[in-house]
Amino acid sequence: MRAFRERRDSQFYLSALSYAQSLLGEGKPAQALLQINKSFMAELETEDVLVTWPPAYQAVVWIIERYRGDRECFLGNPVRHYQHLATRMSGPRGGIRTLRAWACFYLAETFAPEYERDLEQLQKEKLTIPSFQSVLSAIDRFGWDGEGNVLRGTFSSLRDR
Repeated sequence: MRAFRERRDSQFYLSALSYAQSLLGEGKPAQALLQINKSFMAELETEDVLVTWPPAYQAVVWIIERYRGDRECFLGNPVRHYQHLATRMSGPRGGIRTLRAWACFYLAETFAPEYERDLEQLQKEKLTIPSFQSVLSAIDRFGWDGEGNVLRGTFSSLRDR
């Protein structure tokens, strides 16, 4: 990933997703989630790569569901991870990346309800978590082409099983 430095194109996106996959193969789900986070840094518009490799929201859920409770592989607390990521985001395109972190927060909270929010951070910093609907609306507006639909599809397909 260092080869990309400032370049955040479709090759960066694919490399981050590929690296996430290889980390899963090594039994490192927490690090795989970090690489998926990194893929969300890509500056894409309507690239064909998004048709073949849509935003990895479904992969986030799969990793969390597959590895939660696994004592051999470190997953951490994905709800807390995404809460902290969303509230500490900086850098290029920080706004949309914050929204994506909140989207993943809601995925983690929905599909792994045993993980708790960081209530201490919420109280100390007087934070308000945006509603899922407001996150989704903003992703529709500012995200990649079709990204909001991918997120909607992830929620509905996984809830229906």
